[in-house]
Amino acid sequence: MAGSLRKPTLDSCPYSSSDTDDEGVRGTCEDASICKRFAVSIGYWNDPYIQHLVRLSKERKAPEINRGNFARVHGISQLIKAFLQKTECHCQIINLGAGMDTTFWILKDQDLLPSKYFEVDFPVIVTRKLHSIKFKPLLSKPILELHSEDTLQIDGYTLDSKRYAVIGADLRDLSELEEKLKKCNMDTQLPTLLITECVLVYMTPEQSANLIKWAASVFGTAMFINYEQVNMDDRFGQIMIENLRRRQCDLAGVETCKSLDSQKERLLANGWETAAAVNMMELYSRLPQTEVSRFDGDHFLTCSRLMRSQKLQPPAFQS
Repeated sequence: MAGSLRKPTLDSCPYSSSDTDDEGVRGTCEDASICKRFAVSIGYWNDPYIQHLVRLSKERKAPEINRGNFARVHGISQLIKAFLQKTECHCQIINLGAGMDTTFWILKDQDLLPSKYFEVDFPVIVTRKLHSIKFKPLLSKPILELHSEDTLQIDGYTLDSKRYAVIGADLRDLSELEEKLKKCNMDTQLPTLLITECVLVYMTPEQSANLIKWAASVFGTAMFINYEQVNMDDRFGQIMIENLRRRQCDLAGVETCKSLDSQKERLLANGWETAAAVNMMELYSRLPQTEVSRFDGDHFLTCSRLMRSQKLQPPAFQS
């Protein structure tokens, strides 16, 4: 994860590829969403909205995945809240590659909404999300409550309301991205928080650099949160790369994920004044101890729940 403050610089170089090339990348959205949904279902954190966007997998996820997802969600949530408190919510948030993220609804429940919350993702993913919003009152009602009109306008791959917008766009085509954001009343003079979670790694280094430069140059005041892999040269990283390639999903930007330093250097080289980064082990060590101790029995509790549901006795474990 990295957070930064902005220094103005330059422009972009639009790029687009075929649907076939991006199919594997889009599939990672569902994988990540299903893992989050499972963690929520066994009590890692409260999210009453994800069940209306993501199906529940019958496959139990490993405790390491659940804990990693909790640390990820908690860490990014704390950074978002810090930005909102600093700006007194007089700001905008742009989540690039948002997938099935539910942060908008969570922030509304906490009375912490920014002036406007934007989400951008592939049009195919946006279509799925808009379908759920349209037909699930728990999702549409909070948007309508903040909207000045009686109905929501959904135009193709876009939903635009007073406080929330969902946009289908290719992040590699910066001219299209900026045009669509401005059509939904993005304000470049408003303090802006940009978020990418496991997004830049699927772009070539040149494409991600262009996106980062664009973000640094367009907004008067901005912060950039990037959650992404590091240490991809080690054995675990190589296994991850191999597994994704078997699924026709190439990590085009893996060379920028060598270390925390390489992540910071990318931001500093592309227009941002400062950059800081921590790995997930460090972040996990900073979690509230009450939460960490609650998860210590995850493996045992999950096994017990599954066995009870199958009317079997849980296995005995040696201490």
